[in-house]
Amino acid sequence: MIVKQIWTANAYRNFNYLIACSETGEALAIDPLDYEKCLRAAKEEGWNITQILNTHEHGDHTGGNEPMVRKTGAKIEVFLLRELNKPNRLWDVIVDPARKIRVGNKLYFGDNDELVAEVIDNTTSRGRTIRFLWDGNDEEFRQVLELLGETPLPKYIKRKPDEEDKERYQTVYAKHEGAVAAPTAGLHFSKELIKRLEIKGIRFAEVTLHTGLGTFRPIEVEDLSKHKMDAEYYRIEDDACKIVNKARLGSHRICSIGTTTMRAIESSFTAEKLLKPSEGWTNTFIHPPYQFNIADALVTNFHLPKTSLLIMTCAFAGYDLAMEAYKKAIKDKYRFFSYGDAMLVV
Repeated sequence: MIVKQIWTANAYRNFNYLIACSETGEALAIDPLDYEKCLRAAKEEGWNITQILNTHEHGDHTGGNEPMVRKTGAKIEVFLLRELNKPNRLWDVIVDPARKIRVGNKLYFGDNDELVAEVIDNTTSRGRTIRFLWDGNDEEFRQVLELLGETPLPKYIKRKPDEEDKERYQTVYAKHEGAVAAPTAGLHFSKELIKRLEIKGIRFAEVTLHTGLGTFRPIEVEDLSKHKMDAEYYRIEDDACKIVNKARLGSHRICSIGTTTMRAIESSFTAEKLLKPSEGWTNTFIHPPYQFNIADALVTNFHLPKTSLLIMTCAFAGYDLAMEAYKKAIKDKYRFFSYGDAMLVV
């Protein structure tokens, strides 16, 4: 380890430090207020600054962070969760790595800084509220987001998203923007398959639920009744209710395509166990024992352990049957998770 001290010669009598690894040449910049001196010193030594550390949150310690990040080409991932205010271009986001991103920092997107955002609030350890500094109209803004952004594939898919993912990681019947992930059971349905099912007399009713990150968060409590789900937006329109309720009253089977759909319909039913139109936010957490009210069949993918998705599947199928299906899936090398296989529970 090599330590280099850099005098800033300012009124605060600050020192900046570089700590470098002699083997790799990677360096840590500590309180790089005079970032230009730090960069020159690193260049002279043949070091590559890869991290920043601040000993205090004061401006004379953090003031060089933003230009240092820009000059060193440090990459920060910004995951857009939802738009909070369209006129002001306020967004709820997740940033990674989060420790470097503080209120007041500016984030630059694109090779030529085509888009700039300012961090205006911390919401969680990794959550931030940012404001995009954009003077054009909303259509142009969306085009820039589309140009600079990429499909947010789940972290366990260890590859960069490509153009094909824009279509593959989206259901053919998707209509409303807002979910952080695709409802994966629906990925199995092509337009051709839907048409073939309709020819056989099967009716389709559409509902909306914007899946949030909380759906995938591992459950860390032993008592499931103590787990708190993040609220997710949903909307069920009258047309969907008419289709579903006609089928229920006619003693026909109702099949929920995915746990996302199941959570939506289980958030809006009458005392007679009929689907009712509604719109709002639901934090319904379905776990055993649970009496389902609308659907009597479920199509769902194979999910990660300790997630609300797997627990809902166990509540619907029964724990023993669900575990038997998972054991067979593992034995026969079924594909799991987002781009994986599905099962039908009846």
